[in-house]
Amino acid sequence: MKILVINAGSSSLKYQLIDMDNEQMLAKGNCEKIGLEMGIFGHKTADGREKKIEIRMANHTEAFEQVKNALLDSEVGVIKDLSEVAAIGHRIVQGGALFSESVLVDEKVIEGIESLIPLAPLHNSAHVQGIRACMSVFGKEVPEVVVFDTAFHSTMPQKAYMFAVPYEYYEKYKIRRYGFHGTSHKYIAKATAAFLGKPLSELNSITMHLGNGSSMSAVQNGKCIDTSMGLTPLEGLMMGTRCGSIDPAIVPFMMEKKGMTPQEADTVLNKQSGLLGICGTSDMRDVHANIEKGDEKAALAFKMLTRSIKKVLGSYFFLLGNVDSIVFTAGIGENDEFVREAVCEGLEPFGIKVDKKENHTRKPGARVISTPDSRIPVLIIPTNEELEIATTTMRIVEESQK
Repeated sequence: MKILVINAGSSSLKYQLIDMDNEQMLAKGNCEKIGLEMGIFGHKTADGREKKIEIRMANHTEAFEQVKNALLDSEVGVIKDLSEVAAIGHRIVQGGALFSESVLVDEKVIEGIESLIPLAPLHNSAHVQGIRACMSVFGKEVPEVVVFDTAFHSTMPQKAYMFAVPYEYYEKYKIRRYGFHGTSHKYIAKATAAFLGKPLSELNSITMHLGNGSSMSAVQNGKCIDTSMGLTPLEGLMMGTRCGSIDPAIVPFMMEKKGMTPQEADTVLNKQSGLLGICGTSDMRDVHANIEKGDEKAALAFKMLTRSIKKVLGSYFFLLGNVDSIVFTAGIGENDEFVREAVCEGLEPFGIKVDKKENHTRKPGARVISTPDSRIPVLIIPTNEELEIATTTMRIVEESQK
């Protein structure tokens, strides 16, 4: 079975075609600058064939036409007929309280996603455009599934997802913790259980999804009981351009002093803060390079980032009580040995010991970077959100056909 995985943004559309018989990616690509005067379409196959062109894509329907044409192309294509695409899985950022699990797409589901646009204005509106455009190009007979980033976190107890603001705000406006990166956290929970050779239902683990956007998740008996992001992806860890958790009073103070509108304040906190706000770059590679040059602000940004991770890590130990593993994943988590080292530094009294040589050695796949006598294993497990979406999509489609 071949599954097409879609991640539609407001002006972009990323895709992967995955053969579920061997769980291998056949082709992937990206439509950029949708709706602008000139866009960029890039497509690459697993065996290295590529296509990259500048072409105007007025909307998501025209972007999907490029995807379809590339998949069928005589030179860079990977299928001979569209009927080979058995199903399509869409990544949806915000499922709110409406969707606690992934579902087959129908008109009622689309309306539900649309109703959640106020909670994720840019993301959910783009997802709806993507679903409708996909139906237009690939046909309504191809089953489509929506996989929600928030679904894995729907198992949090109310004491974890509620904010201490007037209860009526939760009742009227659905203000609560939803969490994000759930598809990645779910994939890693399953992969961690498999790596440790224990049932998922018995796994207590802490997952650190660290990238330009970062979040952490506390998993108890295979289910999420807490996560660091909140109503939006702004809360929690310091990130590339996001401030993470701050004193809420900073917001009205900043608005008053700078004469900002709510939208302008939101832009500052989401796009001009984090690493970028402290040292002028949001890329950890540049941060390390600038530290090497003696940049004190870069060094400060690094220390702030790793400290924010360590604070959440410590709190999750107290929430879980018993921890089977600590897992690093995503761009920074998998590839930045300095961040991993700093996060785990000084934790030896708690039985967490990282093998410095192993940590600084680049290797593919899942592996242990802690010492043999570390009471809690420290792991690196590469995430694969696209495969998790494809796996979920296949399961739901097969169940619907029984």
